[in-house]
Amino acid sequence: MGDKGGDNHSEVTDFILAGIRVCPELHILLFLLFLTVYGMVLLGNLSMIGIIVTDPRLNTPMYFFLGNLSVIDLSYSTVIVPKAMVNILSQKKTISFAGCVAQLFLYALFMVTEAFVLAAMAYDRFIAICNPLLYTVRMSRSLCIQLVAGSYLCGWVSSILQISVTFSMSFCASRVIDHFYCDSNPIEKISCSNIFINKMVSLSLAVLIILPTIVVIAVSYMYIVSTVLKIRSSEGRKKAFSTCSSHLGVVTLLYGTVSFVYLTPPNNPELRKVASVCYILFTPMLNPLIYSLRNKDVKDAMRKVLWKKKVLL
Repeated sequence: MGDKGGDNHSEVTDFILAGIRVCPELHILLFLLFLTVYGMVLLGNLSMIGIIVTDPRLNTPMYFFLGNLSVIDLSYSTVIVPKAMVNILSQKKTISFAGCVAQLFLYALFMVTEAFVLAAMAYDRFIAICNPLLYTVRMSRSLCIQLVAGSYLCGWVSSILQISVTFSMSFCASRVIDHFYCDSNPIEKISCSNIFINKMVSLSLAVLIILPTIVVIAVSYMYIVSTVLKIRSSEGRKKAFSTCSSHLGVVTLLYGTVSFVYLTPPNNPELRKVASVCYILFTPMLNPLIYSLRNKDVKDAMRKVLWKKKVLL
């Protein structure tokens, strides 16, 4: 690639992912950490998907959304982690231009889709607790499919906009992306273009994604809490809250780690990378655990599967 300011993205064939900067002696340890946690992500989410698909008792809207959440968690980890593990052990830490575009597109797609699916899950819990007699009518199979399809559509549109503005920039200073995957912020830093439009698009997308999803979740839980507090028996209140606690835990984990990633000071890129590891690896690892440990139906389904395996053995 040349040094001229006029060089643009059409002349870039690949990028270099700087990765997480650690001592060479720690590369194996970092690789093993990624491998172990990613293995747990695969095991936890594939197990959750398998249990939901095979157990007829879990054929309800809540578990339909939960199964899609597991697919999303598994997908955005798989988009980033295998390539990151290869680069940890490799001297040549490159990613092709097309590969970088695809990685950013898929990462943004699944991240945005997850936010909208969690909002749909909050609405599902609102109907289940505040309007239980109308639950099966309101939360029909077709509506659930439409909500998930709409979530993916929002993710697809926002991703197209994000990659369009990101990869329309000129790259004439460096090919080194100071991260372990292709993300818009570190890519903007190696551009010699005016990134004002990029920042405005990113800010607009953030507002259009975060605001409606947070509002739906917050309003749903306001009504849920109000309804639950009217239940006279403590056992009834406990049962009602238990159906929401797992979802609330996942929402808190998601928005907490994402806030950690994007509110980390730009002058501390290594801290932002650590925050990204929390979001990309530990969040999808913990989500199945949160639902399986706090959900009686999932635990019963898991016991049923384990008992069948024990009998077969």
